[in-house]
Amino acid sequence: TYSQMNNNKIRAADYDHGMTSAVLFSSPSFNDHCSPILEHCNFIAEGQISWGTFEDRFPNLFLEDVVSMQQKDIIFIADFSNPENLFHQFATIYSLPRYFAKSLTVVLPYFPTGTMERIDHEGQIATAMTLSRMLNAIPLSASGPTRLIIYDIHALQERFYFDNHVLPLLLSAIPAFKQVLQEYHDEEDIVIAFPDEGARKRFGDKFPEYSNIITCTKIRKGNQRIVDVKEGEPEGKHVFIVDDLVKTGGTLLQCKNRIFELGATKVSAFVTHPVFPQESFRRFSE
Repeated sequence: TYSQMNNNKIRAADYDHGMTSAVLFSSPSFNDHCSPILEHCNFIAEGQISWGTFEDRFPNLFLEDVVSMQQKDIIFIADFSNPENLFHQFATIYSLPRYFAKSLTVVLPYFPTGTMERIDHEGQIATAMTLSRMLNAIPLSASGPTRLIIYDIHALQERFYFDNHVLPLLLSAIPAFKQVLQEYHDEEDIVIAFPDEGARKRFGDKFPEYSNIITCTKIRKGNQRIVDVKEGEPEGKHVFIVDDLVKTGGTLLQCKNRIFELGATKVSAFVTHPVFPQESFRRFSE
């Protein structure tokens, strides 16, 4: 009923009565994702941030009701996919521990510089390290280092870019994908495919129940580099291509085309981070 729904909602006045032990903040792009969390977790209150700007476009930020944050577990869901929004969010994240927060957890679903984790040529800049250093600068909370949650980071060794101020917890969206397979595709003849050796190394051990695993690879043919199937049998199967992220989608589409040529009946794809710059997702609907 309506009255029951209202009783389950957390209001700012409830803090004084000890009804909440955590406060949830987020970047503006994740506001809609916070609503179901708040509805199902009555121990989490909604934090309010005023995301303003001055005339010179620098941020004019304000944390509402900071007194209520004291001795609470603070959660901030960050969105670093747009570089223009980094300064606003880092200024906010750096401020949160200073209001006597019990702990701080930063949920960063997508670590955007993860593909620039190494230097192949002198002069290149490993921006994955740069972003890690910015996160390392988060002040300690009352309970110690900030917990940093990242989903399907591009390279596992990037966990060692963080110092003792940040405790990275690297999670994966693959369990959620496998649950979808079980609920909606359990009766189909499924095969898992990876678009390259890197994806096979990252995710191959997460599918032990599949004996027929397809791995694609790029080979040089004349002046071109084309995608071919290195191992696995797609004929007569519904093939799911799995990767951590897709940008322009070129490799993914080449992989799909080659798998169809080898007799697959259907090809689908699962990626944790569909970045799709400049509306490159339209290539998948053409």
